[in-house]
Amino acid sequence: MKKARFTSSYSGDPLLMIGGVHVNFFPERSLKEFAVHAAGVGEGEETILELLERGRLRDYGGVPGVAYPINDIVVKTEPRSLMKNIDMLPLPARHLFSQDDLIMTDRLAETDVRMAHVMFSRGCPFPCRFCAAGQTRMQYRSGASARCELTHLIENYNIAGFAVTDDNFVVNKHKVADVCAQIRDLNLNWSALSRVDTVDENLLTQLRDAGCIEIKFGVESGSQRILDAMRKNITPDDIRNALRMAKRATINSKIFIIHGYPGENMKSTLQTLQLLEEQRSLISRVSLFRFVPLPGTYVYTHPEEFELHGTDRDLRWNDGWERYHIHHNDEHWWGSLKDFDEVNRSFRVLEDFVHANWPPLQRRN
Repeated sequence: MKKARFTSSYSGDPLLMIGGVHVNFFPERSLKEFAVHAAGVGEGEETILELLERGRLRDYGGVPGVAYPINDIVVKTEPRSLMKNIDMLPLPARHLFSQDDLIMTDRLAETDVRMAHVMFSRGCPFPCRFCAAGQTRMQYRSGASARCELTHLIENYNIAGFAVTDDNFVVNKHKVADVCAQIRDLNLNWSALSRVDTVDENLLTQLRDAGCIEIKFGVESGSQRILDAMRKNITPDDIRNALRMAKRATINSKIFIIHGYPGENMKSTLQTLQLLEEQRSLISRVSLFRFVPLPGTYVYTHPEEFELHGTDRDLRWNDGWERYHIHHNDEHWWGSLKDFDEVNRSFRVLEDFVHANWPPLQRRN
């Protein structure tokens, strides 16, 4: 067991637990900041049940995947192994929430389709340096399991569509094909996320025939230099090919762009703009984000390599975690003031082009 110094400020009777991606990266700090009894590190479903069994005793030593305080020490148990079969998990307990929080009519590819959000897999094996993936090993639900949840949503919530919120839905083509085959006759409209280099003509046809109306591609940049720095392992030609194939399959393409990654300048920005202009007729929507060194990412954990400053790893830092919010974030994260000025000027050029061609009010998710 690994140990770290810790002082708990919580002495109440109810068992308080925390978990999630942030806690996985920072269990000791999370215990201190949230003042709870235990933190789940890794997959949480079985951990929660085992913690509840031991809740009154406050003895978590035999529970894998837990960090907890003993006096002024944080104890970390052995890691919990990932489940081999996530089909065994029950459906999400949506009945505990208001339908207004679950069922939406303005979140599916600019339609008014009544829809919900679902997850059919966990994890992402790709090494993108700006992404804080919770796990790199993929876990998949079967097509039968996906159909079971969607049927439940149709019968109980009268949905006509859904959005797959997996980190990366299109990785294993056989698994994706299984889901498509199982849900095709449900006549639902839906969307999902994908890399540009994991799709092909046959797979896109299967997605379309199963009701997919929009695929969301992580494009990030039109500059090969920036793509290489991000470790995206794709090329602008991969982006062009994916957009053309989706168009032929009559699936709309939404793309994500991240501007301001370390090394971004006016030249790389204009290369992104050129790609967008060239492919404008093949792109239905664009979401433009400014780079943020999210905790847990490669960039965040290697600040010297990227001339990073202003994060919580900087001794001068005294802000809260909310500083890392990915929306409307124009913080100066890396480089000199001259670098920052160029990034800001180039962002405005790109933002103006995106807003002119894909107006913000139409880009709702």
